Amino acid sequence: MTRTTKVIVAAMAIVTLALLFCGWQIKRFAATPLTLQQEKIYTLPAGTGRVALEAQLVSQHIIPQSIWFSSLLKLEPELARFKAGTYRLEASMTVRELLQLLASGKEAQFPLRFIEGSRLQEWLSQLRAAPYIHHTLPEDNADAVAAALKLDRARLEGWFYPDTYLYTANTSDVAILKRAHERMEKAIREVWQNKQADLPYRNENDLVTMASIIEKETGVSEERSKVASVFINRLRIGMRLQTDPTVIYGLGEAWNGTLTRKDLDTPTPYNTYTINGLPPGPIAMPGKASLEAAAHPVKSNYLYFVADGKGGHTFTTNLASHNRAVQAWRLAMKEKNEK
Repeated sequence: MTRTTKVIVAAMAIVTLALLFCGWQIKRFAATPLTLQQEKIYTLPAGTGRVALEAQLVSQHIIPQSIWFSSLLKLEPELARFKAGTYRLEASMTVRELLQLLASGKEAQFPLRFIEGSRLQEWLSQLRAAPYIHHTLPEDNADAVAAALKLDRARLEGWFYPDTYLYTANTSDVAILKRAHERMEKAIREVWQNKQADLPYRNENDLVTMASIIEKETGVSEERSKVASVFINRLRIGMRLQTDPTVIYGLGEAWNGTLTRKDLDTPTPYNTYTINGLPPGPIAMPGKASLEAAAHPVKSNYLYFVADGKGGHTFTTNLASHNRAVQAWRLAMKEKNEK
């Protein structure tokens, strides 16, 4: 082997070792854990290039400063196809896993829980406070929602399905409300089609109104159909519903947390102590169970119910029995307060 050949072989060996060393360093960097101590929500703006991405990740203390970042993207070009969006980064991720996530476009999802028995105004307040929502409603009121969704104002309260909704960053408030409204319309349509015959409802809105009252009156699942039977029986004999939640709803902002005799005697469209039949519309967002109870009340002779002091209610068929149940409840409350 000539001297020249030996030099060439040595040079090639050095280059090979250098390449192997660089490849090892790149893979080592790719396997490096992120410099996060806890989960982080990271937003990658549209139009961000490779250099800008590295600068952002370093400046936000997500990855360590390294000379191997750009080399990694060249060695594994599939990692360079990152997409703009908002992502959930876990502290346990490696640099490669981070880049794989950005390339996947699987943005972070945020939960928004609307509970059964809440009102539209409460939903609007939750939407306003929720993170990463794109707010398009000019005001947080029913008129703004009706205009945005092109709905009759009478089909707002009670007509949004309570559930947990997942959304990505920049989802609009209107888009979430539209999803909830469409789900509720579907649920109501199915329940209405399968309801018991001869129920005293003129239309779907009456059923939703009844379901909303049931939702506010009890949180005990096995009681819902009994509560429904009380109000159905009253409607059938022309007896006023006399349910406190409707009175409270009718008071609006005047409600101060305590229901008085004056409140019960003050006429409003929702005061079922002064009006006959159902109020003009729902008073809250009922869940599926309350819709089913409104559509399938148990067969009973119940006309009254009152809290039993144990989380449930006592159901009775006549006023005398009801008065005794009221006295029992008052005694239970007195004993509870004295403890």
